[in-house]
Amino acid sequence: MKLYGYYRSSCSYRVRIVLNLKGIEVEHVPVHLVRGGGEQFAPDFVAKNPMAQVPLLELDSGERLAQSVAIVEYLEETVPTPPLLPHEPIARARVRALVEMVNSGIQPLQNTRVLGELTNRGVDPGEWGRLFVRLGLEAIERTAAASAGQFLVGDALTLADVYLVPQLYNGRRFGVDLSPFPTLLRVEAACLALPAFDRARPERQPDAEP
Repeated sequence: MKLYGYYRSSCSYRVRIVLNLKGIEVEHVPVHLVRGGGEQFAPDFVAKNPMAQVPLLELDSGERLAQSVAIVEYLEETVPTPPLLPHEPIARARVRALVEMVNSGIQPLQNTRVLGELTNRGVDPGEWGRLFVRLGLEAIERTAAASAGQFLVGDALTLADVYLVPQLYNGRRFGVDLSPFPTLLRVEAACLALPAFDRARPERQPDAEP
């Protein structure tokens, strides 16, 4: 399999974590989101993913999967060990809600393309990014207070934790003060102590830049 991604892309980061947790080896194909106006807009890549986004997982069969939620749920269904979604329906729904708080409530508002459009329209992209990252993390902190154990939903690692860690990485890039989020920082520390998370860190990727 091939994973098309970018070392600083939080969406790519999520998929790298799950691949590591599941013990799946892939070929990493870098797609630089900034250089030359963005390699994701190159015609050959758009032919693979019309949304011109990473990550993109290309299976051995030649099938291509886009969008991180679709990719990680495919991996969960095809390689069920270790499980990253709880069996109990309410707990599973809580995990999916936390995933979507990051996936649709924060990340799209601070991605490269949106920030570029804001710059073109005279809006400070840094201030915009910090605002929506902070608002989203405030909501996740309050939500997790009711469900967290060692991890965001109880004491078992789930996809909620997989989505949290890259978003906190982005928060630091935007200069967001993370001290008001003690639950999230505690869970992050527990995750980053695991080899699968450590190997997925942006600075450990072959396309990482100083």
